[in-house]
Amino acid sequence: MHAASLTVDSPPAATVGIIGAGQLARMTHQAGIALGVDVRALTPRPTDPAVLAGAAVQLGTHDDLDALAALARGCDVVTLDHEHTPPDLLDELVAAGCCVRPSPAAASFASDKLLARRALARAGFPVPAFTEAPGGDPDAIEAVEAFARQHGWPVVLKAPSGGYDGRGVELVTHRGELDASRLAATPGRLLVEEAVPIAAELAVLIARRPSGWCATYPLVETVQRDGICHELVMPARVPTQIAHRAARIAKSLADGLDVAGILAVELFLTTDDELVVNEVATRPHNSGHATIDATATSQFENHLRGILDWPLGDTTLLAPTAATVNVLGPDHPVDLRRSLPVALEDPRVRVHLYRKAHRPGRKLGHVTCLAPSHDEALDAARVAAAVLTAP
Repeated sequence: MHAASLTVDSPPAATVGIIGAGQLARMTHQAGIALGVDVRALTPRPTDPAVLAGAAVQLGTHDDLDALAALARGCDVVTLDHEHTPPDLLDELVAAGCCVRPSPAAASFASDKLLARRALARAGFPVPAFTEAPGGDPDAIEAVEAFARQHGWPVVLKAPSGGYDGRGVELVTHRGELDASRLAATPGRLLVEEAVPIAAELAVLIARRPSGWCATYPLVETVQRDGICHELVMPARVPTQIAHRAARIAKSLADGLDVAGILAVELFLTTDDELVVNEVATRPHNSGHATIDATATSQFENHLRGILDWPLGDTTLLAPTAATVNVLGPDHPVDLRRSLPVALEDPRVRVHLYRKAHRPGRKLGHVTCLAPSHDEALDAARVAAAVLTAP
């Protein structure tokens, strides 16, 4: 029999275009392999994490309509790796007949913090007191001072768009610090918030189909330093009634935004046990990385299922607890060829590396451990992460 006669036409179960090719696109591509889903990622850099993992690449930028249209051609649905694409360009794709999920309206909710704050407040969701201030000294300083006189110091300054991993966020504790604020001196809009007294930082991930079916993951507790998520535990170390309240908030938001795919809702638990919505993301999220190993269906697989309107997978936790520690680039060079085998000596840990170029403070990967207790899971994940970044 000739080899040619063995050739079988095997089309993908679906083709998904992702705007962006970072670690989230990489892990979404990895989830798609098992489902027979082809992923095509839009990026100007063929060395981005998703491309290095085998995703097809469409060269171009997220703010170029022609590149976006080229990505969408042949795709069943287009989704997002980040919030940087202008919503009006997503609207153009929809007008041209492309299926974009999350919708441009839901995506803009995640990309514009001021828009989100106003919408959340109008809908009655608990949010910190806030106001909009004009950027650029002295107008911004005057507006922030007026807000602080009403709500007290410290205050939180946020750029309405473009910020992540601590960028675009400043905690200003008194008037003197305001003079030196980079954000207050930058022209443009500024979101000014009261600094709520935080007992814990939490996150809820919920997967949703366009038809309305939802699957909610166990509540996650995150540890943030300098605006960057360093570690998380699942389930969160909070009373059951708080977890139920958080899930209800996430479900209401997912339905209200008509989300398709993953919605991540970041929450503050205040010192008087109130829940306050901090931010939302209409895509897979760092707070859900533990789901790859710790739940029956990862957030990345359920994002694909949700945007394709396929049945959602089980979100049950597979162990009493799970912990994830992010691997952040240290100030010194790292040698993963040497350190990775050492980290893997603990059979309880799972290592996920993103193939990103080393830079101090950059997320290079994460480590997850499942264990009978939070402390045991965290200790093992911390040790493995430290080994990976040792000099």
